[in-house]
Amino acid sequence: MRSETIINNNWMFHKGDILEPISKDKGFIYSQSKTERKKSGPAAYAYDDKPDRYVGELLNPEKWEWVDLPHDYVVYQDNDENENCALGYLHYDNAWYRKHFNMPEGSENKRILLRFDGIAGKSTVYLNGCLMYHNFSAYNTFEIDITDYVYYDKENVITVYVNTEGFEGWWYQGGGIYRDVHLTVTEPVAIDLWGVYAPYKKLDDNRWQINFETTVVNTDYENKKVTLESRVIGADGSVLAVGTGEGTVGLRDKGVIKYSTEVHNPLLWDCDNPNLYTIKTVLKLNGEEIDENVTRIGFRTVEITAEKGLLLNGKPTFINGVCAHQDFGLTGLAVPENIAKYKVSLIKEMGANGYRTSHYQQTESYMDAFDEQGFLVMDEARWFESTKEAMEQLCSLIKRDRNRPSVIMWSTSNEEPLHIDDIGRRLHKAIAAQIRKLDYTRPITAAEDRHVEKSTIYNVCDIIGINYNLKLYDTVHEMCPGKPIVASECCATGSVRDWNFSTDTSGRIRDKDVDSNEWFLGREKTYKFLRGRSYVFGCYQWAAVEHRGEAMWPRVCSVSGALDLFLQKKGAFYQNKSHWSKKPMAHIVPHWNFKGLEGTEIPVTVYTNCEELELFLNGRSLGRKQIEKYGHGEWSVKYAAGTLEVKGFNGGKEVCCDKRITTGEPVALKLTQDNDFTANGSDIALFTCECVDENGLTVPDASEYVRFSVSAPAKIIATGSDICDHINPANTGRKMYMGKIRIAVKPQKGQDSFTLTAMSNNCGITIFKCH
Repeated sequence: MRSETIINNNWMFHKGDILEPISKDKGFIYSQSKTERKKSGPAAYAYDDKPDRYVGELLNPEKWEWVDLPHDYVVYQDNDENENCALGYLHYDNAWYRKHFNMPEGSENKRILLRFDGIAGKSTVYLNGCLMYHNFSAYNTFEIDITDYVYYDKENVITVYVNTEGFEGWWYQGGGIYRDVHLTVTEPVAIDLWGVYAPYKKLDDNRWQINFETTVVNTDYENKKVTLESRVIGADGSVLAVGTGEGTVGLRDKGVIKYSTEVHNPLLWDCDNPNLYTIKTVLKLNGEEIDENVTRIGFRTVEITAEKGLLLNGKPTFINGVCAHQDFGLTGLAVPENIAKYKVSLIKEMGANGYRTSHYQQTESYMDAFDEQGFLVMDEARWFESTKEAMEQLCSLIKRDRNRPSVIMWSTSNEEPLHIDDIGRRLHKAIAAQIRKLDYTRPITAAEDRHVEKSTIYNVCDIIGINYNLKLYDTVHEMCPGKPIVASECCATGSVRDWNFSTDTSGRIRDKDVDSNEWFLGREKTYKFLRGRSYVFGCYQWAAVEHRGEAMWPRVCSVSGALDLFLQKKGAFYQNKSHWSKKPMAHIVPHWNFKGLEGTEIPVTVYTNCEELELFLNGRSLGRKQIEKYGHGEWSVKYAAGTLEVKGFNGGKEVCCDKRITTGEPVALKLTQDNDFTANGSDIALFTCECVDENGLTVPDASEYVRFSVSAPAKIIATGSDICDHINPANTGRKMYMGKIRIAVKPQKGQDSFTLTAMSNNCGITIFKCH
């Protein structure tokens, strides 16, 4: 049977290139022109990669160090204004990784696979000095059959060279092996990677038919007749249905075996009740079970038309979606599973029900979270190309995600200049054809921004995707009246968390919804426009979270997010919640600490989904206002210390309230744990450090410099607060911006108890004991 091991621990890492002198002798060249291509240098089997190795009597200047994966080596450095703004003002080096391992007992005569879920940069993989694979994208998963190259009687060495020269996007690229690495052992006959495809159709109100297409690979030297059995299993462990099939797979070949089964009365998957089912597929040879595969599905119907919009299980549904990159401010691209799920849960809390994987195949833990938390996903390819390499990357995306109930459409591309000429039309048609060969159940779109009224791809798209360009929506609809339209990207309105004044040279932008220009219109104006057009079935707002890169010094990141770089909530978070949530809510922006500005008019914004608002300062009403749908409340208030309170009304009845209280000076520190974690060796625990006054109130504008430490064997991975702070995230001391510092702690495997300490000169010491 199959065994799979994640081999993330104990890799050797060297940042920077290593000079490999070339001998003038023929023998040097001859010996490296064989299967084992590398006899010298860091890819060679016998290369000495010890951190403290000596050459003669001298310590070798190469700096190798132990690291665990996932690993992004670019993020942990100071920002430099002289580096590229789109890439985050960071320097990108090349690097080497080496991993020593032994094959598990009993793996002789088996099939051995090495899978990399993602390497940022162009990567070259060697095993025991033999060249295994070149990969040219940071975002695709690739698997290598290393059966013929492994040693069973001594250790093996994987070497990975990462080249970060050249870039795949105008955002932070990262560098290194930033996703999991898997070592898999199977029988010579096995189920292929992502080999179980389980499309279904609804037969009637009670019956659903699953039409399995399972790919079996045969690396043996004779044909093999095999049997497959797929069980549909509910959350309670009950078996709802069983499908069986059989077929013969040719020697050294792959074969697709088709069979079906019916499921009666399954619980449906939707945004509020994302019910999932497990399919366990067993492969048998001569009656013996030799392999198994587990995948998940959710039963739902999706119909998208210009006339009816989007019907999810027959129910009209508008996509309140977001776009986002996959990085996290404190870890770069190396985002552990629990952080990905925490990030998605915050987006869900905001009221979102949709996500666009802009602009590439994103880490699998995000996709799992979308299935589990009920998101409607536009799944997007990175390269708008029909080359062999691009098609292989596309196949990786489609095969991995085609069983996911969250994925409701594929996107071939984003903002391509070729979208308006015949080459673009041909490319989209070729890419769409490849997608349909692998998944015939979902519509295909593309995100177009340039001269959308001249687009050549809309005639070959199932769905029209428009980025920005609100003034041209009606024109495009008149051009293609029978096609539904989605706002594939909109808004991109910048703000900086809790900054309440005008934009200044320090990089601050007011935390308020504004129109940046005719292209980047505010959230309120955009949402009112889109909801006023029946042919538009949803939107994906730019962006859910600030991401490194696309920056303007002194800022180190884009400022369009509703959550900041460190996953702290901005005003946009609550504005989106007021548009997308049904539960009555009201949220005041800004805080109410403006010492020295007594009597000065302070603009106050209240985001709400209520019919009316009434604002009070120290118990005195400042007026009651009716709020239009998707609107907000706004007052100009002369500042006086005290309590600013708002009450929300529906049908004349108070249904919610919010308040801001002027605080005293900070006198103590407070630590709060923000997310769940397990001590599995990869999860990261997040904490927030704040200042409180003598009454225990959180001081929202505190600016203390705080130093952090943690008890061994846990480790502080990073700290962050201000997107204009240029100090390495790994620094354990940080100046607080607007009352909050985020701290990332990595517990050692099996050690879930540790003590986090925060200390500042003015606020003393506080200790958080985590158990």
